[in-house]
Amino acid sequence: MLRSMTGYGRGEALAGGRKFTVEVRSVNHRFCEINVRVPRFLLAFEDPIRRLVAAHVARGRVDVYLTVEEGEGNLSTVKVDKVLVLAYYKALEEVKSILGLPDAIKLEHLLSLPHLFATEPSSEEAATWWPAVEEALKAALAVLTAAREAEGEALGRDLLARLARLEQIVAAIARRAPEVPVAYRRRLADRVAELGEGLADPVRLAQEVALLAERADITEELVRLRSHLAQVKDCLGGGGGPVGRRLDFLAQEMFREINTAGAKAQDEIIAGLVVDFKTELEKVREQMQNIE
Repeated sequence: MLRSMTGYGRGEALAGGRKFTVEVRSVNHRFCEINVRVPRFLLAFEDPIRRLVAAHVARGRVDVYLTVEEGEGNLSTVKVDKVLVLAYYKALEEVKSILGLPDAIKLEHLLSLPHLFATEPSSEEAATWWPAVEEALKAALAVLTAAREAEGEALGRDLLARLARLEQIVAAIARRAPEVPVAYRRRLADRVAELGEGLADPVRLAQEVALLAERADITEELVRLRSHLAQVKDCLGGGGGPVGRRLDFLAQEMFREINTAGAKAQDEIIAGLVVDFKTELEKVREQMQNIE
């Protein structure tokens, strides 16, 4: 199923009187980039989380946030940041010296400063929480995937409508292409007539028209454009996994073919159709940037 790269999912799980909440957000990105934010005492879970996300997401930037809410009665370890305590004490001593204050530095002075204490569970206890974290993460990923698929379905409908418009433009170019040599012959004959009667050489005129018809032949470009459009439709309708990069490649190829066709045809009407095609194709490509 077609998936967008944009989505959000949230999952929760309870274990040991604690609530584990996982939020997952994804946005467009050329590759798969996974960023994990967890409490410091759960850093060991970063790699397992990243591996599980990578199994569900092939492309896009994904941000994962894990939070833990303590329940009543849970025993945690209160740790003192010794380095920070000493740094604060030295800083207060320096302030005291600069100002020439006689008072001694007391415990209450230090206790008023932030981040001296950290309440953390024991490492042994935290190591038992993975099943709950995994449950919450899988729930969040399920919601994320559903959101990406829903948006992907909407993108697919919009792209199919735009592809139909591109096919119409290609058909219009194909109808006009055989008329290009005829129009050229008419312009050439009119130009010769302006220069003076009797100067026109029918053989030479026919040769010029034949040469232009050969140079302006865009049959191959039109065949490739139709092929690329068909491949895009196959990608949108298939269930073969991520197709975003393939779609981007096909869009680039269509830009190249339509530019070549416009340059070869040298026809005002075809030039206008080429502009219409490129304008619509640019909108298609913008939408393709959202597809996984």
